[in-house]
Amino acid sequence: MRDIRNIVILTGAGISAESGVATFRGPDGLWEGHRVEDVATPEAFARDPALVQAFYDARRAKLGTVEPNAAHKALARLDAEWPGELLIVTQNVDDLHERAGARRVLHMHGELKSAWCLACDGRIAWEQTLADGPSCVACGESGLLRPDIVWFGEMPYRMDEIDAALREADLFVSIGTSGAVYPAAGFVQTVRYLGARTLEMNLEPSQGSLFFDESRIGRAGDLVPAWVEEVLS
Repeated sequence: MRDIRNIVILTGAGISAESGVATFRGPDGLWEGHRVEDVATPEAFARDPALVQAFYDARRAKLGTVEPNAAHKALARLDAEWPGELLIVTQNVDDLHERAGARRVLHMHGELKSAWCLACDGRIAWEQTLADGPSCVACGESGLLRPDIVWFGEMPYRMDEIDAALREADLFVSIGTSGAVYPAAGFVQTVRYLGARTLEMNLEPSQGSLFFDESRIGRAGDLVPAWVEEVLS
């Protein structure tokens, strides 16, 4: 690690699954009992906003029942102690990285504890229900707040920042991701082309496993703390 200064870490559903957060798509193709097309597209929201709001209200409420696990805590330790550049890019919409203490975190797919006002285009911190059509605290319009979540067909957030970090990365680490959802699935190819070292930690090899210099297979709660100890020792 002596030649490593800039680290980019990508985290996916696998890191939060060990805390009890449901993975995005189960083996039956459903997300918490719903077809993804019914709760995670702009068309679904236009067709049945009540269903979509209720779905994300339930996901938001469930955050209060889960806690950061050893992998989240290890990355928070790395964030606090790593002297170089570090960015944790997460595909997850939970707040477990932040609750573990990480600060250099970017949510490319949005956050459950945020609402997007379709009237003023503002984003506001939000922890209550959206199902009753509350007013936006910024502009006062009611009934126009939606979950601040990137749905299929929408552009992930802050891609310019992510791209800049990937271009400067000496090491790219992917944790708990399937390697199936783009653009995140293509990050490893970008950094590999630019000469960065690559490592994945996952329960099983991802769909992009062949692009990684090293794959460590197992639970994130076991692998990530051990890796962070190596990095900081």
